[in-house]
Amino acid sequence: MSSSLVEEATRIALQFDYPAEQVQRGVAEYIRQSDEGLAKEGATLSQIPTFVTAVPNGTEKGLYLAVDLGGTNFRVCSVQLHGDTTFNLTQSKIMIPRELMASGTSKDLFLFLARQIEAFLRIHHNEHFEAHLRRKREDRGEEYLFDLGFTFSFPVRQDGINSGTLIRWTKGFNIPDAVGHDVCALLQSAIDDLDLPVRVAALVNDTVGTLMARSYTSPGETGTLLGAIFGTGTNGAYVEKLSNVSKLENMNDSHYDTSTGEMIINAEWGSFDNQLSVLPSTIYDIELDADSNNPGIQMFEKRVSGMFLGEILRRALLDLHTKLGLFKLSKTSKVSIPTDSLLYRQWGLDTSLLSQVEADTTKQFVDVKAALKDHLKVENPSDTECKAVKILVHAIGKRAARLSAVPLAAILIHTGKLDTDDVVDVGVDGSVVEFYPDFETHLRGALREVPQVGEAGDKKVRIGISKDGSGVGAALIALVASKDQTLVTPNSK
Repeated sequence: MSSSLVEEATRIALQFDYPAEQVQRGVAEYIRQSDEGLAKEGATLSQIPTFVTAVPNGTEKGLYLAVDLGGTNFRVCSVQLHGDTTFNLTQSKIMIPRELMASGTSKDLFLFLARQIEAFLRIHHNEHFEAHLRRKREDRGEEYLFDLGFTFSFPVRQDGINSGTLIRWTKGFNIPDAVGHDVCALLQSAIDDLDLPVRVAALVNDTVGTLMARSYTSPGETGTLLGAIFGTGTNGAYVEKLSNVSKLENMNDSHYDTSTGEMIINAEWGSFDNQLSVLPSTIYDIELDADSNNPGIQMFEKRVSGMFLGEILRRALLDLHTKLGLFKLSKTSKVSIPTDSLLYRQWGLDTSLLSQVEADTTKQFVDVKAALKDHLKVENPSDTECKAVKILVHAIGKRAARLSAVPLAAILIHTGKLDTDDVVDVGVDGSVVEFYPDFETHLRGALREVPQVGEAGDKKVRIGISKDGSGVGAALIALVASKDQTLVTPNSK
């Protein structure tokens, strides 16, 4: 088995190669799909106008609230902006009960979120909260004390800085009665039911927040061009010329400030090339998609993001296990894998397994063995088995990083930002880009293989981690919104 196991792992790994010419084809197709998305609704690449028309410069001041519904956790935070690129952030995080994610109603979910905001205010801003209650009792007429930025990391169709209807749920959420409704109004209604002194001032996508937070903390001559998330999911937002967003002409109900001539666009690039005209596909990608809860969509995300890399690996390992006895007791393997191992469970493997394996540089595969024990209950795997696992992990992770260069290169070319001598600033966030070994190295390797970027262009691109995009970024957008005269009061009652 030993040599054939490594040979088969190598053969599978070759299927994950993503060579330069495929990167270049991907970039050309991304530019085509992005132009289509700017021109009309319903394109594969949504290119959603965010109605945020200015990026910060680091001098902004004030106290703002932000909440983040991005996945399994709900975060509430308050952000004190000091006006000198620094800030203080206070936050709490709570896990969303599973029954509210899939079988509840939108009222149940949003009332739960409003209650977390109330608890946060009572704990961290009680003096403001008590004063509000006193004024309420004295019936002095109520003003909102806090402007809130609502980071909502699901596809929405925005028609203003603080209004947008839910297109569809992703990431395990499925509450049908919220689809097609204004999520800001749903949250405001729940907040009003609890008499909280909070106005939902801005609807924020986490990638836009990432861009804003980066622009506040790392201001430069030109501001930040792009915010990108490479974590559980993947997406990007970038600064576009208003004149290029031709579909705005058909959005009669929309309202926004035109003075800057720019608008941040939320690309929703997880759905890039859903039709698979240029994206690479292995049997494992195809099977993963078929067994997912949203077959046929988010095809780019399913090859790049942390939610899916573990499952791609699991399916490849299962293939080796079934065909060649990987982790099966035999003459050449000392391992007996238990029947309750996560190898046998869909979505059983976490991307942290890949990170741990990729980081191992020891000849004895110390970290690989520890990872296999922790994640798969595999005790004492042979060095050959460890080598086979490492080959597969490296191939899957490297492909994800190289694919991630496609939207970055496309946006750099489309916006013409590489044609000047300025540094092009890119803010990134997410566990994959932050913690996956050599992710940025492989991404930059692919960037340089795109002729319009090359070595010279790559040198101009500054990629920096943008922390707390969903907190600080959301607060900054609430600040922009509170100054914006086109703000509407979202209330569904």
